[in-house]
Amino acid sequence: MPYYIAVYDVNARRVAKMVKLFRRYLTWVQRSVFEGELTEAQFKRLHYETYQLINPEEDVVIFYELRDARYTQRLVLGTEQGHIERLV
Repeated sequence: MPYYIAVYDVNARRVAKMVKLFRRYLTWVQRSVFEGELTEAQFKRLHYETYQLINPEEDVVIFYELRDARYTQRLVLGTEQGHIERLV
């Protein structure tokens, strides 16, 4: 199953909605960064819902797709802000 890292920079009026949306699909890592495994159908739904929420003229959302969580490595410097209980 593909592993995704999602980062966003959206207008302050949409931040709470973005957090709520992304927490339904991925694990919060820090402020506007989420990650986790998604099926193709889950990613398509997240992509669609994200596009419906943002204003493309002032917001940006970036999805990084990795083929498998087994091939990822995390190096954290400092104190993590999110909860990584869902990470593989």
